[in-house]
Amino acid sequence: MTRESAAGLDAFYPIAPDVHWLRRLVPLGVRTIQLRLKDTAPDEVKRQIAESIEITRQYACQLIVNDYWADAIALGADYVHLGQEDLAVADIASIRAAGLRIGISTHDHSELETALRIEPDYVALGPIYETKLKVMKWAPQGLDRITEWRNRIGDVALVAIGGLTPERATLAHKHGADSIAVITDFITHPDPEDRVREWLIWSQRLGSVLSSN
Repeated sequence: MTRESAAGLDAFYPIAPDVHWLRRLVPLGVRTIQLRLKDTAPDEVKRQIAESIEITRQYACQLIVNDYWADAIALGADYVHLGQEDLAVADIASIRAAGLRIGISTHDHSELETALRIEPDYVALGPIYETKLKVMKWAPQGLDRITEWRNRIGDVALVAIGGLTPERATLAHKHGADSIAVITDFITHPDPEDRVREWLIWSQRLGSVLSSN
């Protein structure tokens, strides 16, 4: 085993709220990153996705575009990440035909069933712990829910998100998570780049442990 999941995800991937954050983080050695734009004008969405693709290709980093699946197809991203509302209106056949991989957010059993029907490349579960950056209507899922999801989804990659730190990430991985998606922990840190470096060290150590087993 390596530090990457079967879906090609690194064990750690940060979520960047715009291309400016992505530009700061990718050169640090990040291998998977999600661009999650909110309340952004259509032309700006296209510009930021295009610039993000250029940056990630320069550094051999995989780009996941949140929600904007049509632009992700048109511009040639690696992945799209869909929430449940976006999943309901997305053209899955077109996404697949374009060769993009798909990740889907889940928060309960019903959403998991909906996600699995389209055979995603990864399923995200959250929030694992309480998160303060984004108001969530779901209670913290906890570590046991990770194990439950792991048992239910088979070989599909599992991403844990919400309130995770490097210390908590080790527990999440032991309970079945393949990858840890993070935003609050580094965004709110006094030195975000330094915190991301800590995460990358965690990922590398995990990869070493897995390779030795």
